[in-house]
Amino acid sequence: MPFVANTDTDRRDMLDAIGAGSFEELIADIPAAYRLSDALDLPPAMSEMEVRRHLQDLAAANESTAQQISFLGAGAYDHYIPAAVKSIVSRSEFYTAYTPYQAEVSQGTLQAIYEYQSMICRLYGMDVANASLYDGATALAEAVSLAITVSGRSRVVVAGKVHPHSIEVLSTFIEAGGHAEIVQAPLQDGGCDTGALEAVMDDSVAAVIVQQPNFYGCLEDLREIGESARRHGALFVVSADPLSLGVLEAPGEYGADIAVGEGQPLGSELNFGGPYLGIFTVSKKYVRKIPGRLVGMTRDRDGEEGFILTLQTREQHIRREKATSNICTNQALNALQAVVYLSLMGREGLREVAEQSLRKAAYLAERICTLPGYSMRYSRPFFREFVVDTPVPAREIVASLQQDGILAGCDLSGFDDSGLLIAVTERRTREEMDRFVDALGALS
Repeated sequence: MPFVANTDTDRRDMLDAIGAGSFEELIADIPAAYRLSDALDLPPAMSEMEVRRHLQDLAAANESTAQQISFLGAGAYDHYIPAAVKSIVSRSEFYTAYTPYQAEVSQGTLQAIYEYQSMICRLYGMDVANASLYDGATALAEAVSLAITVSGRSRVVVAGKVHPHSIEVLSTFIEAGGHAEIVQAPLQDGGCDTGALEAVMDDSVAAVIVQQPNFYGCLEDLREIGESARRHGALFVVSADPLSLGVLEAPGEYGADIAVGEGQPLGSELNFGGPYLGIFTVSKKYVRKIPGRLVGMTRDRDGEEGFILTLQTREQHIRREKATSNICTNQALNALQAVVYLSLMGREGLREVAEQSLRKAAYLAERICTLPGYSMRYSRPFFREFVVDTPVPAREIVASLQQDGILAGCDLSGFDDSGLLIAVTERRTREEMDRFVDALGALS
């Protein structure tokens, strides 16, 4: 909405309508200690032309992956998005559609969500997918909330290295929802020490959660972790990168009870960290416990296909006393982007993107390890992301290479860790990777 300043007369009229003699009288209930006593420290007034020029200068300070060669990852990846994705989702009937409160008159929106659910179920090998959540972290937290609810148990075991931000979100959910405990299983070589997993398992565990690939990019032994969860009657919760499923087994194939993920790689731009897309899927027996919405297809009395909201266990609806979550909306536009992206890429295209990311990551890792002082932190297989130990602090590498137009990766010291987490997507060329290696070599 445009900003239109209030005049002195406007303010006087509002105060008269409220029954206050002055603005100070209006805020009299706010203790003086919490009020600003000095004048605002504002720069001198500028004309419209000066303001526009100033804002353009500020905007020019941002540099995107169009100007920088990006090896950043840690949950947000620089994959190529076909031009048709933006062209289709920018159509007004998609771009301006809001969440379907009057559901059955929103047939286009419902159909788009239905197609999204169908594709995600096929991709993840699961029975049911909901209408999406805010992002991968909140999807994981909702999955754990479901597990605690259906099991009546209070402990959550983290198997392997799950993204620290997801664990923080999960901790917030659990703290607000009651008394539950998060336990980190022992780690070995950058992943879950499956031999030591049993030491933290017992019949009080509601869920075992694992990320695939994990935060370090390493692959976890999901079948063994899943078997441990089942032996103790815990739900097996997998946070799987959707793009990796072009080459890796789907969660449904190794017995996941709940599978979630961050949908950003499926057609969403980096967008300064959001909005993104929370993927949420379950086996059929938990369908009535899922958060958010579930869209279904039916036929009307004339035999014509139509789309309906099959389930919507929300606090705002009629069955609000039985709501399973306070989730209030879905990322429908991002979900639509995922539908368009998957439709354009198809089975073979998705596999090609995943294979290129994997092969290019392997090439870059091998090249980096030939440099003096650089080595792989972990020996586990990885997908498109890996951690290297560096001869100088990773933060110095990141700062130095940014001046050369290279985003070198994620400095893990920001996660109370060490090393450089490097991600490689299909967008990176051999020339770009070789230039990166040369720049790293100059710092060793």
